[in-house]
Amino acid sequence: MIIVGELINSTRKPVASAIENRDAETIRKLARDQADQQAGYIDVNAGAFEGKEAEYLKWLIQEVQAEVDLPCCIDSPSPRAIEAGLSVHRGTAMINSISLEKGRAESLLPLIAGTDLKVVGLCMSDSGMPRTADDRVRIADTLVNLLLKSNLKLENLFMDPLVQPVSTDQTFGKEFLAAVEKIMALFPGIHTICGLSNISYGLPLRKFLNQTFMTMAIAKGLDAAILNPLDKAMMANILAAETLAGRDRFCMSFIKAYRGGRLAA
Repeated sequence: MIIVGELINSTRKPVASAIENRDAETIRKLARDQADQQAGYIDVNAGAFEGKEAEYLKWLIQEVQAEVDLPCCIDSPSPRAIEAGLSVHRGTAMINSISLEKGRAESLLPLIAGTDLKVVGLCMSDSGMPRTADDRVRIADTLVNLLLKSNLKLENLFMDPLVQPVSTDQTFGKEFLAAVEKIMALFPGIHTICGLSNISYGLPLRKFLNQTFMTMAIAKGLDAAILNPLDKAMMANILAAETLAGRDRFCMSFIKAYRGGRLAA
């Protein structure tokens, strides 16, 4: 499972304060804590600062990569901000995200075409949020082919079928899961990713629901997620689900995590 650590996000008040005050110690600690808990990418988001997003993204990336030897997931809808971030990024970044919404692909493709960047593709179009698995797969098919024609590699694409709350429609969970399975089958070698906390919006015991949903998604083929790697119970569920799904050779990752005390009871 490819883990994108979500904690350096300007929508979180302590992070926004750290960004405004150029509190490098706080940002670096968040990066280190997530790296120590098996994050493979560190998400950086400065979207709360209109007019200063590009400047703050550059600073975040420099501080994160001064602390940990990991790539960043540059989280912004702004090609200008993404370009600024890439100008200081070391190694191969992940870009979050591109979609079929009007102008989104056209503005971002010139920046990412023909590169080795990892790219998150949202299953979203001008028709709005997809409701069914087939809606998601149709958008994914169009978007993937557009990205492949732009000389991006299939193995660098991370399709996000978009998690929606089951509290508003009881079918949203199963439709997401079906979409993951279909996308992984349609494009062998591609990745699927999500930020899954929306599934439990408006319900009690959200962490419990999120953990259960993650194990179900892994069984359908999900192989990347944007989440809090400091959530030990979630990370333990991921390890267990991957082991049971046959994605842990000789169960070595599970055994190593157990011996390292990383499995919550």
